[in-house]
Amino acid sequence: MKKTTCWLGLLAALSASPAGAANQEIRALFQPDPAHPNKNVFINQTPNSGYCAVWPDQCVDNQMFSIELPIRFTSSRFMTAGFPLSLKVPANWRPLTVTNRDTQETETVEVRVIGIGSDFVLSDTAANLVGVSDILEGHQKLWTTSSWVYAPAPCQYSGVGAYTPSTYRFFWKTPVEASCTKVTTFLIPGMAFRTMDFAYELRTPNPLGMSSGLYTGSLSYTLGPGGDFDLGMQMYPDDSNLTLDFVLDVQHTLKVDLPPGGNKVTLEPAGGWQSWLDSGRKPTKIFRDQPYFLSASSRFKIQMTCDSLGGDECNLRSPTGRSTKATVKLSMPGGIVGPGGGDGWTGTLRHNLWIGPFQPTHYVDRKPGNLHFSISQRDIEFLLRPGVNDTLTGRITIIWDSEV
Repeated sequence: MKKTTCWLGLLAALSASPAGAANQEIRALFQPDPAHPNKNVFINQTPNSGYCAVWPDQCVDNQMFSIELPIRFTSSRFMTAGFPLSLKVPANWRPLTVTNRDTQETETVEVRVIGIGSDFVLSDTAANLVGVSDILEGHQKLWTTSSWVYAPAPCQYSGVGAYTPSTYRFFWKTPVEASCTKVTTFLIPGMAFRTMDFAYELRTPNPLGMSSGLYTGSLSYTLGPGGDFDLGMQMYPDDSNLTLDFVLDVQHTLKVDLPPGGNKVTLEPAGGWQSWLDSGRKPTKIFRDQPYFLSASSRFKIQMTCDSLGGDECNLRSPTGRSTKATVKLSMPGGIVGPGGGDGWTGTLRHNLWIGPFQPTHYVDRKPGNLHFSISQRDIEFLLRPGVNDTLTGRITIIWDSEV
């Protein structure tokens, strides 16, 4: 199935259990957009927190969203000069299954982390640790590759950093799943990452192929040395596990509009009845082309019901007891693939028979289709008699159903 990619952010609120685990709900919404009918993606429903909340312009430039989790990583001992402090995150795609709560349909979603950051705090000012007086110079000289705004390979620079005498806020992009290492140049008695910021990319199925409703699923990560989120061999978190609970909300549109008076269809010859009344020349066709306007963003099926013994003929009757039969042919607008494939499906409807599924190739917004009502030449010959006036009526119902 074709997949689309979107970038989502997380709300900072977490709930921690006594077992040392955290859960975070992530919500994303798909609604068809008439202004962008080919944009079939989920939209983040949670605000940025952390890095992107502080520097939103940087994240817009880099097309990413950030998450700030109130999880603290604290060093278990001092770090000597030359100590490697390595950060590693789950940057490879990981799959999870989401399930529609109503239909139990399942889809596969993939997630990867594409950025990591924090606001670290030192046990003393950086200037005091390296023996200088300038705040920035202290942060630059404390590490072999300058301050933490500069990401060590394979991590990448993401924009800006911020610092105080003893703290430094940073954020690195993580294009691959590998360790990114900063090396100390002086003794650091103690250090802690006060939060854990990360950005992620979510790859979803094409929402046009999903049923309406809420799809839910979870993905769990380990935190700490050797875990999925590893912020250093001696940096230990106050939560050892993180579970992301995904909720994808699919809100499809299926709407059929008729022009004013379109629910009353009058069948007549091309040009009206005057030729029959004046000369008695029987028309070759009695019909009506009734336009309709379809808005659809997901698969659907169609059924016709009428006064019928079955098949594609619907009975029309008069108070005098006379009757005839009409058939209905339906033409879909472009962008709708019908049974057997092919865009802009056309076919004859049959009484009490579901036809489908019909699948939009993109969001179809109020596009015109046609219902062709007609009486066969055989029935025209039988129906029309000189000097006989009559009106025959019937009710034909066409059902459009998104539950396929």
